[in-house]
Amino acid sequence: MAEITASLVKELREKTGAGMMDCKKALNEVQGDLEKAIDWLRTKGLSAASKKAGRIAAEGLVGVTANGTRGAVIEVNAETDFVGRNEQFQKFVGTTTKIALEQGGDLAKVAASPFPGAGRDVQAELTNLIATIGENMTLRRAASLSVSDGVVAAYTHNAVAPDLGKIGVLVALESTGDKAKLALLAKQLAMHVAAANPQSLTVAELDKVLVERERAVLAEKAGQSGKAADIIAKMVEGGLRKFHQEVVLLEQAFVMDGKTKVSKVVDEVGKQVGAPVRIAGFLRFALGEGIEKKSEDFAAEVAAQLKK
Repeated sequence: MAEITASLVKELREKTGAGMMDCKKALNEVQGDLEKAIDWLRTKGLSAASKKAGRIAAEGLVGVTANGTRGAVIEVNAETDFVGRNEQFQKFVGTTTKIALEQGGDLAKVAASPFPGAGRDVQAELTNLIATIGENMTLRRAASLSVSDGVVAAYTHNAVAPDLGKIGVLVALESTGDKAKLALLAKQLAMHVAAANPQSLTVAELDKVLVERERAVLAEKAGQSGKAADIIAKMVEGGLRKFHQEVVLLEQAFVMDGKTKVSKVVDEVGKQVGAPVRIAGFLRFALGEGIEKKSEDFAAEVAAQLKK
């Protein structure tokens, strides 16, 4: 019997795309014979995942969870929106979201964590799910927020199940004030973030490249007016202030009334709860954002399927 080394398990995993624990089990079952282990995995349907690894996964689910002063959000992608309605997939994302909370939003640690009741880690469980459902899936990203004193609230937009949907938001408020009132504000702010999609919390934190690009556009437009240079400069600064009101959370108009600045809303709540309130941070995950989706003719797709 060949010695079952870590390098042998790694080689089998690279050849089949199966999970680490499944590869180890396969090698044990066939006394360390690599080729037989590949066949063993194929008979179990576990090597099929590797064939799907190149396919674009831009659908799936975003999961969010919050517990007192901590919260986490994760995105798990699949190829079609049908998978998002699959109970097995929903259970996987829901469980993995809770693991993300335990691991502080560290995606590598999440992937390597034991998946409850499976006898394998999260990544291997996902590989098993790929073979079962028949689509490529990926653990795309995870993050977390926490405060020392205050609340973290979660909100899911377009939810298909509790805490699972197309957009997941976390908002963290730091304050020693009344926690029930803080929780209400945090929930409302999370809904605001989902709708308004701010790019930063403060003006100072806004991406400098984004600001300079906007400044250049404003300067080009203002320059076409033919006005004096000092007037053009004022036009540009006025345009930037309006831009900040569109993309900076504390400068935006609160969606609940459409007019009061978020910064003022936070200050007013501070008076109600008996202590200053500070937005410590926010996270907004929108499903598939930044992924280049492949557009295909549906008839051609069906024809391609029939040829397989």
